[in-house]
This record gives sequence, structure tokens and C-alpha cells, in this order.
Amino acid sequence: MEAYKREFIKFLEGAGVLKFGDFTAKSGRKIPYFVNAGDIKTGDQIAKLGEFYAKSYLEKVGNKRTVLYGPAYKGISIAVASSIALSKEGLDVPFFFNRKEAKDHGEGGIFVGYVPVAGEEIVIVEDVITAGTAIRESMTNLSALDGTKIAATFVMVDRKEKGKGEKSAMAEISEEFGFPVYSVVDVYDIIEYLEEDEKNRENVERIKKYLEINGAKA
Repeated sequence: MEAYKREFIKFLEGAGVLKFGDFTAKSGRKIPYFVNAGDIKTGDQIAKLGEFYAKSYLEKVGNKRTVLYGPAYKGISIAVASSIALSKEGLDVPFFFNRKEAKDHGEGGIFVGYVPVAGEEIVIVEDVITAGTAIRESMTNLSALDGTKIAATFVMVDRKEKGKGEKSAMAEISEEFGFPVYSVVDVYDIIEYLEEDEKNRENVERIKKYLEINGAKA
């Protein structure tokens, strides 16, 4: 495993973002581990997370100006932190996020921050994709922005789970909407990391068993 992947997983675990137990995902699936950006609680932690996203952005998108979109609520802090980290690398990108309910007074509307205009490309930053439900909700919101294009989506972890069919949710999203979905690490990286310590045997076995049922075939 590449050193940065191990560093990232260690960071997620240390920050309480990566947890093991019994959880229910947004898709309704019962899952043995949970990745929750909402557990980022300090300035140092969110700054570090933004740095990992920025590194992935620069590797995959390059030194290209797009607009970062962070879906409410967890994506908001990721978008802000990522834009700050990118600015420190010399790339100043605007960001925006959505309200859960449209505002009918003041500036109004559903979006807060920079609102992309025709011809601009948008990069969605999320924490994870399980069945693709949250991304499809984002696409519904973003469809109101005429003339814009989604360039990519970045997430912390590729769970390698089935979406609506046998393919992974990330692969289905990519095929359905025509943009790539990138992750810093995937669940098999997490398994490899856990297998380095015997005390993690039970969690490894539970995750593997879960993937036997819900893991993507392609």
C-alpha cells in the first residue's frame, strides 16, 4: 500500500471518522464500518482532510480552475477546507453548497457561496458513496445551473459496494452522469491496513463477510 494511503486511513481512524460496529447507511444497508466526515471537529483535522482532497484534486484534475460543490451538510466543510488547501498550492478555486430548503427571502435560492455560470466546470466533494443516493440528489440540485458541467466527484473512501445492479455505485454514477468518481482510498486498502494488526481480526472478518453480499462484481 502506498504510504499516503496508510497515512490517510490512520488519520481517519485517529479523528474518529472511520469507525467499526453496527451502522445503517443512507441507502438503508446495515454496515460493519462507517466513514463520517461529520466527526471532524477541530481546525487541524479539517485542514488535514482538505490537504488530502487537494492532493487528489491536483493529481486527477491538475492545475485547472473549477468550482467546488459541497452537498449539505458534510460536504460543506470539505469544500471549504479543500479550497483553502488548493489556494495554498497556488490554485484559487471558488466553492458553494446547498441549503436543505430553498430560502424565500434575502438573496433567496438554494445555493450559498459562489454560483457557477454557463461554461464553468463543477467538482463535487463528498465523504463517501454507498449506493449513490446522495450524489443523485446533488445532481438534481445542480441541474438548475444551466450550461455548467460536472467535471468529477471526489470522496474519501470507495466502499466498493453494489449500486442498483452488480457494478459499484461509483461506477454506476460515472456511467449514468458521464464524469469520473475518485477516492483517496477504498475499502480493500482499509482491510489491508487493518490486517497489519491482529487485534483487528474481527473487524476484518465482518467487513469481508459484508462485501461477499454487498460487494460490487465490477
